[in-house]
Amino acid sequence: MSKESFKAFVRENPHLINMVHQKEYSWQELYEAYDLYGSNAPIFQKQVDNNIPSNRVNWHEFASLMRNIDLETIQKSVTGLQKAISLIQDISSNKSDPPKTYEERPIYKYYED
Repeated sequence: MSKESFKAFVRENPHLINMVHQKEYSWQELYEAYDLYGSNAPIFQKQVDNNIPSNRVNWHEFASLMRNIDLETIQKSVTGLQKAISLIQDISSNKSDPPKTYEERPIYKYYED
């Protein structure tokens, strides 16, 4: 069996990708099983019963993510970002006005004689 046929087999069976992401098997183990036993190996027949289609939202995972967010840290980050933006705006607005304090020295005067 070739690598290309294994790749096509994985595209037809996306649950294998989930098995690797969940660290049940490695790609090497899956390829070896495919190479030795073909697509009818028992390892490929095992599917997770509670798979949720990718177009549906898992609200329990979303809620747990929202619980883990530290709002104070986000507020500090946003405040820091606002300060940085205002500093950049100040620098860019002052760049257009060159300082007028420079006075050209006379040619014949070398050291404040």
